[in-house]
Amino acid sequence: MVNSAIMDLLVESHGEDTWQKVKSKAGVEDDMFIANGSYPDEITYKLVGAAAEVLDRPAGEILNQFGRWWVLETARKSYGHLMKSGGRNLGEFLKNLPNFHTRVVMMFPKLQPPTFECTDVLPTELRMHYRSHRRGLSAFVIGLLEGLGEMFAVVVTITHEERLDDGADHDVFHIKWSENKTA
Repeated sequence: MVNSAIMDLLVESHGEDTWQKVKSKAGVEDDMFIANGSYPDEITYKLVGAAAEVLDRPAGEILNQFGRWWVLETARKSYGHLMKSGGRNLGEFLKNLPNFHTRVVMMFPKLQPPTFECTDVLPTELRMHYRSHRRGLSAFVIGLLEGLGEMFAVVVTITHEERLDDGADHDVFHIKWSENKTA
């Protein structure tokens, strides 16, 4: 679903011609991605790198936009029932992420999702510990968190306190939220 969602994002945001350029630059020959199919992570990384080149934007910006898209479009449409059962507000949803991924793995047994652990939990803030065997996806996670903030109509502030890419054991995000007065 990830590669299909990248295709959807690029086609929706930049048009079919841009998608074809990205696909060509990435060396991807698939015209369609099977939603429940399994693809090597390398294809996803190539698509993101090619999109960054074609759009002349940093890969982190592409990943961030994709994280938001994943929550607001892909997950809502494909996993609406799971998204609704994840929690009534952002705090509940974030604390329930391990359960959410357990349910998704039941549907896609080959999936190797990251792990999320919440600590220092207060009514409107927490620290999220993100661990993954996939490197370089922290901008995607930040996009996911921003998308969740939008989904729950709250203003989210995210501070990336510890970075795997800078030598930390894993990524740690401090997340605070408040009611969106304009929602």
